[in-house]
Amino acid sequence: METRPEVTASVDSIEHPAEFRKALGLFDSIMIVAGIMVGSGIFIVSAEISRQVGSSGWLLAAWVITGVLTLSAALSYGELAAMMPQAGGMYTYLCEAFSPLLGFLYGWTLLTVIQTGTIAAVAIAFARFSGVAFPIVNESHYLIAPVRILPGYALSLSTAQAVALGIILLTAIVNSYGVQWGKLIQNIFTVAKLTGMVALLALGALAFFLHPNIFHANFTGAWHPHDVVGIGGVSAVTSFGMFVALCVSQTGSLFSADSWHDITFVAGEVRNPKRNLPLALGLGTSLVITLYLLCNLCYLAVLPLHAIQTAPGDRVATLAVDTILPSFGKLAMGLLIMVSTFGTVNGLTLAGGRACYAMAQDGLFFRRAGQLNKARVPGWALALQCLWSLFLVLPRTYDAATGQYGNLYSNLLDYVISAALLFYILTVAALFRLRRTRPDVPRPYRAWGYPWLPALYIVGAAIVLSVLFCYRTATTWPGLLIIASGIPVYFFLRRRSSKP
Repeated sequence: METRPEVTASVDSIEHPAEFRKALGLFDSIMIVAGIMVGSGIFIVSAEISRQVGSSGWLLAAWVITGVLTLSAALSYGELAAMMPQAGGMYTYLCEAFSPLLGFLYGWTLLTVIQTGTIAAVAIAFARFSGVAFPIVNESHYLIAPVRILPGYALSLSTAQAVALGIILLTAIVNSYGVQWGKLIQNIFTVAKLTGMVALLALGALAFFLHPNIFHANFTGAWHPHDVVGIGGVSAVTSFGMFVALCVSQTGSLFSADSWHDITFVAGEVRNPKRNLPLALGLGTSLVITLYLLCNLCYLAVLPLHAIQTAPGDRVATLAVDTILPSFGKLAMGLLIMVSTFGTVNGLTLAGGRACYAMAQDGLFFRRAGQLNKARVPGWALALQCLWSLFLVLPRTYDAATGQYGNLYSNLLDYVISAALLFYILTVAALFRLRRTRPDVPRPYRAWGYPWLPALYIVGAAIVLSVLFCYRTATTWPGLLIIASGIPVYFFLRRRSSKP
């Protein structure tokens, strides 16, 4: 794989128009990590987790497991990022450690589902919560009524979908004008969302001091599950059932803490990347995981466990704030989640196009995606990512039995969560392989806790993945098909790029 001069230039060298602009400092990088991680999941998924594990203690344990896995992976990625500080992130690491095919399959899945599907999902989340302040924004308020295209599928345009389309288009346009604009929005919205989370924690602390009986009741028998939802014929009331429940619950909590590695996609635009990338990964993930654990303690200080399990629409944070501040909580949380999700869409948009750029530089994608525009960002790659994200907002799933419409990207994300976890495992494994095959390459940062901490991640994530393949077959095996669909595309692109 050829070396890309625009991403290997020294930080101190004179920048050229054909190179990325080194515009991201340590603070900017931490804001990208934290801002992309915090979307709407932390305000919602605790309801589903609490139904699966059935107790306060095990709810916190599920989030602790997520924190350990996430931090272990982030600290491991730090070595790879400092060793190869160039655009592309996981695509580059998998290519270097294993093969261009494996790297391409990750990039293909990232473009077709992981990044674009997440952008579509988070944009819709923005639209849904904007409906709290603007009731006209609703998934059932159609501008174009659903049109059936295939059995079980339809196309539609609701007011919520229209708002989501606008958010995706807006962030893509802003980021196409330069990384300095993308980072400005990212910094503002990430600081705002983190401030909002701290305010939520302050309300929880106030509730604890005013009504400590709720917190005490939640932790009386905190390790004895009740009112649990069965998973594949087992439930958390048995030891094995609890093991399965903790593994399955990671689909929600890990997804809420996902995309922390997106900073590695923009490594070519980070100043002093050999220092700042490992620091941003470690500090950013630590900050978010700490806030996530405190948020769950806040929920348990305000709401009985049963109320968390039965929160309307799983909106636990909204119910908690509405309990403390009646008639104001829904609007306050709606605004906070709008700020949070907008920042997440911007961060995902900023980072995702760089992976396509790296693939195009290696001849594994459309050639124009490997070019920078006048603002020195991969404008064509950003446009392609934007167009596919826009498309994923429009298709709807249709359940004939209930007559209800869902969203196609939700199904795709369910399918690919396990596939994404597989790529994470392979990337951490790349750390071991590169230590053996390329021992003399400078490593400005060496993974903390090596080899035990990276090994812990591989073992822990592999266990979770194995349980998901056994007990969530409908949403795991299709993910492998999405990955496999990239194989013929890879060989087609390789053959095309080899021609004179």
